[in-house]
Parts: sequence; C-alpha cells; structure tokens
Amino acid sequence: MRATFSLGRIAGVRIGVHWSVLVIFVLIALGLAEGRFPQVYPGHAVGLYWVAALITSLLFFASLLAHELAHAVVARHNGVQVDDIVLWLLGGVARLRSEASDPGAELRIAGVGPLVSLVLGGLFALCTWLLLVGDVPRLIVEAAAWLAAINVLLAVFNSIPAAPLDGGRLLRALLWWRTGDRLRATAGATAAGRVFGWLLVVAGFALFIATRAFGGLWLALIGWFLITAATAEGRQAQVRGVLSGVPVRQAMTPDPVTAPAGLTVARFLTDPRYRYRYSAFPVTDAAGDAAGLITLERARHTPEDQRESATVKEVMLPLTDVTTAGADDPLADLLPRMRPGAENRVLVLDGRRILGIVSSSDISRTVSRLIAAKHHRVDWGDRR
Repeated sequence: MRATFSLGRIAGVRIGVHWSVLVIFVLIALGLAEGRFPQVYPGHAVGLYWVAALITSLLFFASLLAHELAHAVVARHNGVQVDDIVLWLLGGVARLRSEASDPGAELRIAGVGPLVSLVLGGLFALCTWLLLVGDVPRLIVEAAAWLAAINVLLAVFNSIPAAPLDGGRLLRALLWWRTGDRLRATAGATAAGRVFGWLLVVAGFALFIATRAFGGLWLALIGWFLITAATAEGRQAQVRGVLSGVPVRQAMTPDPVTAPAGLTVARFLTDPRYRYRYSAFPVTDAAGDAAGLITLERARHTPEDQRESATVKEVMLPLTDVTTAGADDPLADLLPRMRPGAENRVLVLDGRRILGIVSSSDISRTVSRLIAAKHHRVDWGDRR
C-alpha cells in the first residue's frame, strides 16, 4: 500500500496517508454530522454537529495511528525495522523492512494492534460513563460512545484470520509454527484473505440488489481492497521465497555513473554521460563519498533561468532520504522498501563508498533469471 501524501515522522517512522482515507473520513464525518448526532442531540446548529463530527473523525484516525504505531514499536523490539506507516481504507499498514525471525515474534507484532484498539475502546467506554455521570452535553457523550464502539469493532474486524488483516498475520504465525515453513504459511494466510474478500464482494452485491442500500456497495468495495492487498502480499511472498539467500550484490548494477555534487544542473542535463539509458544517478561529494541521488526529472524541474547557477547538490534527493543497503544484505529484505520511480533507486554502499545501484527492474530481472535457472535444473534432472 503506497502513501498518497506524507504527514511527517513520529519516533523516526514516516507516516503516510492513502487516498482512500479521505473517502472514509468524509463518509464518517458526513454520517455523524448529518445522521447520528442530530438524532441523539436534536435542535442545535448544523455547524455544531459538523465541528463535533470532524473532531470525532480525527480522534478515530488518531486511534488508527496508535494501532499501527503499536505494531511498529513491537516490531522494533523484536529486531524488525519499520520503514513507514500508511493509513488507508481498512485501517493502516506498517511496512516492515524484514520478516519476523520466528512465529512468536510474528504473533507479538500482529497481535498488539487489535489489543491496542480493544484497550482504546475500553478507555473511550470508561470516558463515556464518566461523562454521563458528570452530566455533560449529550453530544460529547455520544462522540465518546461512538469512538468506543468503533475501536472495539476495529479490533474485532482486524482479528479475522485473513491477510492482510492482523488476524491474517496471526494465522500465518500459527501455520508457520505448525509447518515450520514461512512461505507455505503466507500462502495459506493470503488464500484465506482472498476467500474472505470474495465473500464480502458477493455479500455486498447481494445486499445491494436486495435492498438498494449503499452499504452493500461499501461492503463489496472493502472486499475488493482485501482481495487486491492479499494477492499482492502473496506475490511478494513468492518473490521473497525465490530470492531467499541471494545477496544484494547479485542484483545491483556495479560501479554506476555518478554525478559530482558541484556539477551545475545545466551541465548535468547536457553531458552525454547522463542523457542515455539511466534516469537516476548517485551523487558524490568532494571526497567521492555518497551524498544523495539525482534524477533527470528533478533536474528538469529546475527553472531554465536557474540551471546555469544551481548545482546538483541543491536539487538532489539527500542521502538521508535515499534507501541504502550493503552488498551482502539479503536481497529479499529490499522488497518492502522498493517503490516504483527513478527516485526510489537503492544505493549499495560500503560505509559511504558507492558500490552499486539497484532498481525494481534489476530485482525483476534477477527473479526471472533465478526462476529460469531453477526450471532449467528441473528439466535437466528429468532428462537424466
């Protein structure tokens, strides 16, 4: 799941938002401001309902963020680094750099999310009771009650044993523990996710046909998101299986063409070395060490009247924002960190010295080569 825009960082973890969050935010706010709140607290200004609805919606998404941050904290505690968190239609996704080391770690990382949502539901329920005792306006009480119910619902829904939900991770941990095979466990969890998704799609369309209620289409949409996410997760697991034991150096382009940080943008765009074949280049400082990454697109976005004076250093993606890896790091661990686009190349470093560069197409070619080699060995074995 890719972020549409970023909210910054919390505890060193990038927080992103998928476009589907805006849809659910508007629907929740609309449902509260135009439906639930006026029903339980009638006779007040429309603006008051909308203010309460927007605040309640924001608290709901803060709850989602707490759910995902819990995954990130426990993942780090179990030796798994977290690249970012993306909030989306069904909650959120914490993108991990690597897999959990054992089924127990997988269980802890997956289980803490629903647990946090359940605790938040209990806290909001307690808050609702205290507000009732304190005789505060019914609108505030209703907002707290809604937040209690939605957090409990979130905990229950995420516990369903179907990938990519947390329950799917719990199922994978169980299958992994029973079979000892992480790839088989992932296949089982993603298959359960696709089955559950299709059940929601069928049920949603059946409900819409029978009642003409919009909720049926909403249920079908959730099912479709689940199918898509589970399928993508299954494919990534298969690729990780193919790349198991393969180091980054086998996929990287060694000794890539580099651009000096002091080079002007105009010279970068006209120099033949940077005009053919590649669209992204590592940037080096005066000592020849890695400083960042420059793409042709970034350079071309520089106004023409500034290209003669602006340097590559001024327009490059700084090294702190570039994904890096060591030559002997597992190539499979790069998969969750790879994204499409020239700016998402991975620099392979030895300290600050540039050894190579890796793109998503490099990984695809490596996977194809390994699969072809495996089939060749199987065919050769059959002939023998």
